[in-house]
Amino acid sequence: MTVPIEPMADYVVAQHEEAATKTASGLYIPGGAQEKPTVAKVVAVATGVKNVKVGDKIVYKSYSQTEVKVDAEQYLLVKEEDILAKVKA
Repeated sequence: MTVPIEPMADYVVAQHEEAATKTASGLYIPGGAQEKPTVAKVVAVATGVKNVKVGDKIVYKSYSQTEVKVDAEQYLLVKEEDILAKVKA
């Protein structure tokens, strides 16, 4: 996958993971009631980023990212210092 955004300094480019539309017990969650996900998959990293690589799933601070839409795809720009954790598979 070619990413049309090249991050600078200590930024990573990520994409949201799909939010759950159904609970574990089988109840469907209406669109307006779903939480905005704070887990994303890294699709590009800047040269200054040391602890994250392409393909990692990350947890980041809410409201600390910049959302960008390029060619009908939604991307997030997140500073490395705003990444709280990597999600282990």
